[in-house]
Amino acid sequence: MTTKPSKELKSFPNPNPGRDYIIEFDCPEFTCLCPMTGQPDFAHFSIRYTPAELCVELKSLKLYLWSYRDEGAFHEAVTNRILDDLVAAIQPRWMEIKGTFNVRGGIATSVTATHGSRAS
Repeated sequence: MTTKPSKELKSFPNPNPGRDYIIEFDCPEFTCLCPMTGQPDFAHFSIRYTPAELCVELKSLKLYLWSYRDEGAFHEAVTNRILDDLVAAIQPRWMEIKGTFNVRGGIATSVTATHGSRAS
């Protein structure tokens, strides 16, 4: 398996598709570039979802997130793009992605994007 950045998200069958449960990923080392200055932006992403038929494979998620390292992206855009790409790859029942970006210019940014309805 490659260790180069990639936009390809891989999946595997959900071992319990009849049950609602939450999978959570903690991704503290996200990096992209500020589209205005070209300076690096660092963020901590939390990804939570209730799978349907598929689960995202972790190494592909790591390489996917790594692929943003040299791309310029506004915080709002990249958070929503990650959500869109994950939803397209695994079609979860519910998903929430929160990007907490480090302080730049005295301002910290946090962006939360969701898909579907969370089961009670």
